[in-house]
Amino acid sequence: MKFFDHQNDKTIRKSILVMLFLISFSAISQHKTEKPKFKVIAFYTAQNDQAHISFVHEANNWFPKMAEKNHFEYDSTSNWENLNAAFLSKYQIVLFLDTRPEKTEQREAFQKYMENGGAFIGFHFSAFALNDSSYPQNWNWYHNTFLGSGEYGSNTWKPTSAILKVENQDPITKNLPKTFKSQPNEWYRWSNDLRKNPDIKILLAIDESSFPLGTGPKPNEIWHNGYYPAVWTNKNYKMLYVNMGHNDIDYEHGTNKTLSYTFENETQNKLILNALLLFGNSKK
Repeated sequence: MKFFDHQNDKTIRKSILVMLFLISFSAISQHKTEKPKFKVIAFYTAQNDQAHISFVHEANNWFPKMAEKNHFEYDSTSNWENLNAAFLSKYQIVLFLDTRPEKTEQREAFQKYMENGGAFIGFHFSAFALNDSSYPQNWNWYHNTFLGSGEYGSNTWKPTSAILKVENQDPITKNLPKTFKSQPNEWYRWSNDLRKNPDIKILLAIDESSFPLGTGPKPNEIWHNGYYPAVWTNKNYKMLYVNMGHNDIDYEHGTNKTLSYTFENETQNKLILNALLLFGNSKK
């Protein structure tokens, strides 16, 4: 008769537990040291307009969370002097959260970066240009060739939600519904008709069910009809422009409290994340 060896059984179980622990520890360590798939750098100013400042702070909170979940690296800087070839060479994607570069050498570095295969996502005010303002239309390549939008024309007020519709299918609009409700935003109209530009692919536009859009008080701040692109890409570059990026702020009561947040919208977030992963994982 063969007797069961309890001592040997304990030894085997202990060995198995140690092995499982080592395997788990190795997996955790490997995950922690996993090299990021790509690197993103966001430029911002965050000095003018509380709505834009609020958005920048929100973005610099949201993007790191997305980076951790999707294994990419996110950095941000308010030092526009970093917009140079040596610094940009470390990153696969550049974001402009609220403004644009103003110095000639910074603009030239950005243009070369994009022409050499870099990627870009710009938000809301980053496309603003208006002569006789602090941001004149004095960068033709950026506003007319790259963005295609030209000068700022007008805007809605107050910030309100719009129904956005998918205009063209694209990897960036993958898994988005045909129409969806946006977060509150100040919507821009542009001097150029993007539909007439063969290089521009409009991805989202304001659906006519949104009208009237805006609450005023000025009549021209309420849109009753028209065609207004909200998100588009230029076929010659890895780029995306997103008109969203203006949080609603309590100016009326003087509290400057943020009343709405751009990234509290899963559908909008999906669009931005689609673009990040598409651009970041692109080998071109």
